[in-house]
Amino acid sequence: METINVLVARPFPAALMNKLENISPRFNITQRVPASAEELADLVGSVEILYAPALLPEPEDAPRLRWVQIHSAGADQILQHRLFTETDVTITTTSGIHAVNIAEYVFAQMLAFAHRLPTMFEDKRAKNWPEDRWERYLPHELRGATVGIVGYGSIGREVARLADAFGMRVLAVKANLRQLTREYAYSLPGTGDPEAEIPDRIYPVEALASMARECDYLVLTLPLTERTRHLVNANIFAAMKSTAVLINVARGGVVDEAALIDALRRGHIAGAALDVFEEEPLPPESPLWELPNVILSPHISGATPHYDERATDLFAENLRRFAAGEPLLNVVSRQRGY
Repeated sequence: METINVLVARPFPAALMNKLENISPRFNITQRVPASAEELADLVGSVEILYAPALLPEPEDAPRLRWVQIHSAGADQILQHRLFTETDVTITTTSGIHAVNIAEYVFAQMLAFAHRLPTMFEDKRAKNWPEDRWERYLPHELRGATVGIVGYGSIGREVARLADAFGMRVLAVKANLRQLTREYAYSLPGTGDPEAEIPDRIYPVEALASMARECDYLVLTLPLTERTRHLVNANIFAAMKSTAVLINVARGGVVDEAALIDALRRGHIAGAALDVFEEEPLPPESPLWELPNVILSPHISGATPHYDERATDLFAENLRRFAAGEPLLNVVSRQRGY
């Protein structure tokens, strides 16, 4: 029986490593966490499967490599790497393990704007008990409001499930309208909208502006590719309601940040909740820091205490599939870029 060398370059605790080691006797699993690209190069000469949190090896350093599991849902950081552009090594992501925490983050932001939390925090700092408090804090209820989800993957579908529970109207934009289900994509049990039944309507990418006109909240959960860079631009902001809020948990590059700042300043939209930015860390001179109608967070919406556990569950399932000759989950398409 052929032995398959697996390198886990992530400091998973022993209990999670045991889960991986019990998949199949065919796997010779080693755990080493390289501190540099040079150290990684020294480790991967005979490796066929690599779990890579950040660093990727150069093709000549890993001649036997067949599959890399990366530690993030987004693949944009590897699209220009030679391993992706010059080889046929399979790349898989952890897409799907973030659905619960990021969808909850989205709802935290929607509720924050709906119930005037930024205004409350402002008044608390000023020790201000406003005389017009009933008007100043009058909320917008989520029930009956319309949310548009741009990118209907695992996160978008979990946002839709929660929105449906809140009594919201759900619209969505999806790249491929011919395939509404997500074959060979990982999902946490009990989450999302597997059959894409929740949205009242699903639009093609080209109709984003048409959908945006109807939305009280526009939520971005799509991957960053050359096609989606600056997809949300001045034309989209011009189409949105002046009372609408943008929430971006995707990548900063899908939004034209200069156009967003202009729209916020001019009141073309009511506000934005941003976890991602075109340049990270967000520069101190960015106007976004000072705009009162913006909530910022430092790219942390994907954080969860269950991250490593869910990541190893996914990797374990893919290892099982690899050993059985079955299709892997979350394979990055070299044509689509995600």
